[in-house]
Amino acid sequence: MDFKNEVVELIASQIDLPKEKINDLIERPKNAKMGDYAFPCFVLAKKMHKNPAEIAKSIAENLSSENFASIQAVGPYVNFSIDHGKLISSTLKDVLDKGEHYGDQELGKGNVPIDMSSPNIAKPMSMGHLRSTVIGNSIANTMEKVGYTPIKINYLGDYGTQFGKLIVAYKHWGNEEDVKKDPIMNLFHYYVRFHKEAEKNPELDDEGREWFKKLEDGDPEAVKLWKWFREVSLKDFKRIYNELGVTFDSYNGEAFFNDKMQPVIDELRDKGLLHESRGAQVVDMGPDENPAIIVKSDGTSIYLTRDLAAAEWRMKHYNFVKMLYVVGNEQAQHFVELKTVLKKMGYDWADDIHHVSFGLITQGGKKLSTRKGNVVFLDQVLKDAVSLAKKQIQEKNPDLANQDQVAHDVGVGAVVFHDLKNDRLDNFDFNLEEVVRFEGDTGPYVQYTNARAQSVLRKASKVGKKPADNDLALDDEWSFAVAKDLADFPRIIARSADKFEPSVIAKYALDLAKKFNKYYANVKILTDDNQIGARLALVQATSIVLTEALRLLGVSAPKEM
Repeated sequence: MDFKNEVVELIASQIDLPKEKINDLIERPKNAKMGDYAFPCFVLAKKMHKNPAEIAKSIAENLSSENFASIQAVGPYVNFSIDHGKLISSTLKDVLDKGEHYGDQELGKGNVPIDMSSPNIAKPMSMGHLRSTVIGNSIANTMEKVGYTPIKINYLGDYGTQFGKLIVAYKHWGNEEDVKKDPIMNLFHYYVRFHKEAEKNPELDDEGREWFKKLEDGDPEAVKLWKWFREVSLKDFKRIYNELGVTFDSYNGEAFFNDKMQPVIDELRDKGLLHESRGAQVVDMGPDENPAIIVKSDGTSIYLTRDLAAAEWRMKHYNFVKMLYVVGNEQAQHFVELKTVLKKMGYDWADDIHHVSFGLITQGGKKLSTRKGNVVFLDQVLKDAVSLAKKQIQEKNPDLANQDQVAHDVGVGAVVFHDLKNDRLDNFDFNLEEVVRFEGDTGPYVQYTNARAQSVLRKASKVGKKPADNDLALDDEWSFAVAKDLADFPRIIARSADKFEPSVIAKYALDLAKKFNKYYANVKILTDDNQIGARLALVQATSIVLTEALRLLGVSAPKEM
């Protein structure tokens, strides 16, 4: 039962405001004793030539509903207090009837390509790649939950000047045997060494640009080395994605669009948008703005050239209704240029492109940098997280079956959850010991809460008790607090999808876990009386919603911990 929607309908029956506007104005009183919903009447004062308190009193006097215990004016607000028993029983029935599909919605339909993760080949995946990967994966899960068809694209960084530099580094300092033994780490060390050496010998940069030009021109040696670097990199990436439980629908990287750039350049020229500036081919962005470079003065392409080709290809191939780029804040100007150039080309679908930006992960307050070798490898972080989780599991529950699998789910889940509980635009510092704690605002805390609920259900089953499917009325304040959160889950999902913001779901999961643990501490769930079935229904409903919330975040929910 959608109690908020009923508030909207009731208010709309009394005043002349669009329902969407009423819905946006409704508040949740900070003090629960003041009610569950409040409609502020300030917005009506000028139109009705009355003070807001009078308007609230007039509206409240004309409203009644069997679903609300009281509807009353409190100063300039109309406050609605839900009938607790009705909310609990209707919510529990809804969750148990729908199971994992509780919260499914049809907010839209159509393809939504999500450009995400996108590591550079020949470099190990670092903590810097975590955010794009897990934010993109969670958004994909949530978009599917509300009716869209997400298409996860790993737009690999497999082209560009850096590959000219890497070829130079390999030719100077590398050898085939070392690369075969440990491909990623050796290629990475060559790349870091190149930049250190280039600070003393700038001619190396020129050499790198020359080799990239050779790669673009199809030089056999350059192409052979590039293909090899890509192959060994992708194999290693897939191993780490498997650890994270993330899959992709496409690995078409930048190189895939190499032969698709010239038609875009020709199109820009034909439409009179391209002109020369300091030897480069550019598109004007507008007064007081730097032009967007399409072809550099040395004749090579840049990211924007390939992204224009990629955007056009994806529109033709996927006919998308939205396209999301899950890329860090520092690339904001790039996406302004991408959308502006597409609009100038006459493509109105550029308005459906969204840059889903995010902040940095720091360590000890310092930014991580692959180029300078100041990098924390994601592979090692996940291994350490699993090890920390296993240590705690052995202390708390040494007889637990499947310890290794549970430790993996908890350790990896802790890293993913910690990332997603932060507003994506915020920077945050990463400390593994804090991340893998079983107490506090952590993923393991939510997982443990769900395992606790499952434990209660197992104990009940052993004595022949199970969740009721009717007569679900409960009247204690702890049940109501949990049920109220459960009732909010569909709205939380819709908000997360609308804002492309997984933290909305992560924070909700933490709040629901805290409410359930208060319930667990204050209510004797397994007391054999006429409400035991209803209490078990509450426990089961909580487990269903926590499990689904974690799934949307890309986190497993072990039934025992």
